[in-house]
Amino acid sequence: MDTAYIELTAAQVALAAFLIVVNGAVSVLLHLGMTKLWLVASLRTIVQLLLIGCVLEWVFQVQQWYIVLALMMVMTLMAGHAAVTRSERRFHGIWLNTFLCVWASSWLMAAFAVFLILRRTATWYEPQYAIPLLGMLLGNCLNGISLGLHTFTSALVSQRAEVETLLALGATRWEAARRPVQHAVKTGMTPIMNGMMVVGIVSLPGMMTGQLLSGIPPIQAVKYQIVIMFLIASATAMGTVGVVLLAFHRLFNARHQFLYQRLQ
Repeated sequence: MDTAYIELTAAQVALAAFLIVVNGAVSVLLHLGMTKLWLVASLRTIVQLLLIGCVLEWVFQVQQWYIVLALMMVMTLMAGHAAVTRSERRFHGIWLNTFLCVWASSWLMAAFAVFLILRRTATWYEPQYAIPLLGMLLGNCLNGISLGLHTFTSALVSQRAEVETLLALGATRWEAARRPVQHAVKTGMTPIMNGMMVVGIVSLPGMMTGQLLSGIPPIQAVKYQIVIMFLIASATAMGTVGVVLLAFHRLFNARHQFLYQRLQ
């Protein structure tokens, strides 16, 4: 059985890109108004992936710790920025809170994987491991964080009367905000939880699929995917809980007052 890696040509990639034309045609026929969005999304996908491909090819050749670290920092900053911009409502300190939670949760889980699971203590900066691991963690973590933030602030706005009534009746800030906090954390962790429920049965994750296509034995690919799923789940939970609790402390002061005016 031939398990050699199949190198794709530009023509083969173009053939896959033709499928987006079909999506655009469907949009036109049904008057969905999404043709321009499909075009922009497709062009951004091509440009961004080609750019990161060139950067990674250079990083893989150089293999210097400071270059790998700098690239990881840029990835983290972009993830934090994306998490904040997805939130409709802002408050003072949201940028600091979000960057801190994205950085702490994703980097801690990446370090756990590199140092304790893969045991690459001396060569932790190998881009083959450090960059893909961090990238997967950041992508999923920012989704949980942005969902948690959006849900928490929206709940506080829609339930403002209830929260302020509880505070007026003598409830503590935690008692008044507990339900919005719980709802926000659950919402932020729902996507990864749903993914874990059907992984391997309904869907094959991208990392596992890539390893199978490159000729890795299926059991080895499964082991890697199990590790990745658990790392993602832990990073998402840590980041979501952290950002929601930090937002709670920003919007409720020590005198048990709801600082609604801080929400923009």
